[in-house]
Amino acid sequence: MRLYRSKIPAIANEIIAELVREDLIEVAHENTEEAEKDLVAIMEEYDRRDNDFRNRIRDNMAERSIPYDQYGKVRSRLAEEHQHPTGDDVERFLARQFVENMMITQFVEEIWAEDKELYKRCLEVLRRHHVDERAIRDEAVGKVKNVKEGTVDYEIALQNAVKEVKKRRGLL
Repeated sequence: MRLYRSKIPAIANEIIAELVREDLIEVAHENTEEAEKDLVAIMEEYDRRDNDFRNRIRDNMAERSIPYDQYGKVRSRLAEEHQHPTGDDVERFLARQFVENMMITQFVEEIWAEDKELYKRCLEVLRRHHVDERAIRDEAVGKVKNVKEGTVDYEIALQNAVKEVKKRRGLL
């Protein structure tokens, strides 16, 4: 899962609203915004940590002159070494963080559900906000048919097309 900054407030809002609506947690009306801010802070911290991690990968690859086509392998290795969640582990990591936060925050008055039920509901919301990166890339590839594949111009055009698609979908 890739976490987009533009989706963070919506995810936090939806999680708190859904858990309150289903009587899984109790949050006083005046504390709703603060409870959401707690979840936003968790996601923003993960996003900051993920960006630092990506930079570390690039630096590591540059230092060792590793070609960019090895990015996935290097990322997997470093993620395991640094215990940084990637892929589907991101959703599970964030859901666990949300549940742990709800247990200790002063903005959630009461918790009526078990941890695993809260975890499951948080996961469901996170999965509803999942962005299909492959679909974005496929759409962008369709927009750069006039440039020869495998060239620097193609990569630049593809990057611009991906940005355009993400912007149109409200991700940037």
